[in-house]
Amino acid sequence: MRAVDLIIKKRDGGTLSTAEIDFLIQGYTAGTIADYQMSAWAMAVLFNGMDDRETTDLTLAMAASGEQLDLGALGARAVDKHSTGGVGDKTSLVLGPLLAAAGLPIAKMSGRGLGFTGGTLDKLESIPGMRIDLSRSEFLTALDQVGMVIAGQTADLAPADKKLYALRDVTGTVESIPLIAASIMSKKLAAGAHAIVLDVKVGSGAFMKTLDQARELAQRMVSIGTLAGREVAAVLSTMEQPLGRAVGNALEVREAIATLQGQGPDDLLELCLTLGAQLVLLTGKDRGLSAARRRLETVLATGQAWQKFRQFVQQQGGDVRAVDEPDRLPQAAVVQPLPSPQAGYVQSINALEVGLTASELGAGRERITDPVDPAVGIVLNAAVGDKVGQDEPLLYIHAHDSAAADAAAARLAQAIALSSEPVTAPKLILDIVQK
Repeated sequence: MRAVDLIIKKRDGGTLSTAEIDFLIQGYTAGTIADYQMSAWAMAVLFNGMDDRETTDLTLAMAASGEQLDLGALGARAVDKHSTGGVGDKTSLVLGPLLAAAGLPIAKMSGRGLGFTGGTLDKLESIPGMRIDLSRSEFLTALDQVGMVIAGQTADLAPADKKLYALRDVTGTVESIPLIAASIMSKKLAAGAHAIVLDVKVGSGAFMKTLDQARELAQRMVSIGTLAGREVAAVLSTMEQPLGRAVGNALEVREAIATLQGQGPDDLLELCLTLGAQLVLLTGKDRGLSAARRRLETVLATGQAWQKFRQFVQQQGGDVRAVDEPDRLPQAAVVQPLPSPQAGYVQSINALEVGLTASELGAGRERITDPVDPAVGIVLNAAVGDKVGQDEPLLYIHAHDSAAADAAAARLAQAIALSSEPVTAPKLILDIVQK
């Protein structure tokens, strides 16, 4: 078997066998297949696609290229969640405690954020002392003792995906739906959970700009998971405006805390309940959607989810005082309002611009080695559809100095459109894809 023959086969629209895909991934991981050959194959996939069986075989081959966690002792209760990324997306910090308190152990490996703001790990590290680099035994111990763990992805987890993604990033092949789906699902399968819910973002602040693109990706990932013997569902949610009100690492932790204490924004809570209810159904813990939601609403209302978050923070070395008293979290030196130039209604908020501005303030990074400032970011005072008065703050800019705040204000003023007529807020949940 030769790599060049498989490149030609895919170039000409052929379908690769399981053995051929295994040969490619094993050879590329071992270094016996060169970058230039793998990039040619990826470009052929971009143009000609892969069917569900091929994509599943690719996913399984990448998952098998390194360490795979065995969560079999937890049976069907072990769950995981993945988001395709968005602005203000702190769902893992709320959803995790809800699920753990409801009796569903959640084992999540996350990455650091690029672009808009930090990823889940960066948000967690704004809590003093919080450890996200855990050994395998520490990861499993936390899951056993708390029912919830969020840690950094180890280098041994799906190394083929890490290598292939870096290659796709510099060869113009990132946009391939089969390769995106296999990349995401290989890490989820290697992490060992039985049931997985996927939050596929759609809109200006998301990778998938159209509903059709997002639905195609969601359907492909659900199919992969099903063929691999897992229970998977995908929720398509809007990213036409930031999720919640806070955009920035410590600011998003504060908002997650408020949500767990029953005082968070409605859209963030609704998305978490929707995602969580799907996992409750996938594990068979409840058979109806209403019962599944009630289970999660109960652990929220009784404070069990909040206590689970505190246990999670403490288990991973975080200072619980900083979540009990969020003013102990990092705070920006300058907090500057952006006043509304007129009375009216918020017509639109460009999520992409908000995210890029937050990154420019220091909340995000361009390269994985760049530091992030946990204190800076943006807090919206109004969402799409809200009525605002003239000079009423549209948002608050949290910056390290006045010059940075002024620069952000100039950019954000162009990111928010106002209307003299009432405006309907965008629909939050656009679709749910199930097997």
